[in-house]
Amino acid sequence: MVKVYYDKDVDQSLLKGKTVAIVGYGNQGRGQALNLKDNGYQVVVGLYQGSKSWSKAETDGVKVTTVAEATKEADVIMVLAPDSLHQEIYNREIVPNLSKGNMLMFSHGFNIHFGQIIPTPDIDVTMIAPKSPGNMLRELYTQGQGVPALLAVYQDASGKAKEKALAYAEAIGCARAGVLETTFAEETETDLFGEQCILCGGVTALLKATFETLVEAGYQPELAYFECLNELKLIVDLVYKGGISFMRDSVSHTAQYGDITRGPRVIDDGVRENLWEILTEIQDGTFAKEWILENQAGRPTFTALKNKDREHPIERVGAELRKMMHWL
Repeated sequence: MVKVYYDKDVDQSLLKGKTVAIVGYGNQGRGQALNLKDNGYQVVVGLYQGSKSWSKAETDGVKVTTVAEATKEADVIMVLAPDSLHQEIYNREIVPNLSKGNMLMFSHGFNIHFGQIIPTPDIDVTMIAPKSPGNMLRELYTQGQGVPALLAVYQDASGKAKEKALAYAEAIGCARAGVLETTFAEETETDLFGEQCILCGGVTALLKATFETLVEAGYQPELAYFECLNELKLIVDLVYKGGISFMRDSVSHTAQYGDITRGPRVIDDGVRENLWEILTEIQDGTFAKEWILENQAGRPTFTALKNKDREHPIERVGAELRKMMHWL
């Protein structure tokens, strides 16, 4: 049974008076920094000189400096730069400026779990991973609400790493909704699997395949776009709101019957075998090694495949149809 923590379970005194460095000021970095600031914490944002986010953070009223200087000042360092930059930032800017007793934090476990970052033994290493984009984290916080988050401890040098991480979760509003305990390995592997097999990879592959099938069968591309892509949001919103059964109860009986009887033919035993293969590649580090090498090579495969998909007919048709949708 998963352990869930709320505001009442948090010892806020553990981080009160501490300085928190947020490394990176993208969607998640901005949301966490502003929530911490509103909650009374001393926040400093660490960026590289010339970062486009520098002036944005200053406009938000947050102190900005280099990553090295931010690390020197801070008791807690939350690394929210892109994953592919973590190792370089950590080795060059953070390690030389860490102090014994600091807490190094992440919102995704990739670089710790796959050994790209080897933390010094005298610091706490924890994770608080809000389960929403940073803009939603921020919006709900300002409304007195919060989003759920995951908590993990990789290294407990102080003996209080878990408790301090919970205090951080409370400070950004996540303990209002609930903080679920996990591990760096579990968070990383399930996150990658979800991205690859359903949230991004599975959905986009199925969108293109169903669109292509209808067009190859002679149907108008515009109708194929509406039926295969445009209406997906309606279904996802229903599932998000109340689960699969709620969605089914919200659509026609014809749609329900097609769902129940034809869905398993789409996701058949062959697809399930592929899912297990992908999960194994995540677990044994095959995917991590591939992605690390891809970055070291300058991302040639990534860039080529991304550019190719930008030219897919579903993208061209969609761009024209979305011009009709003024609400977007």
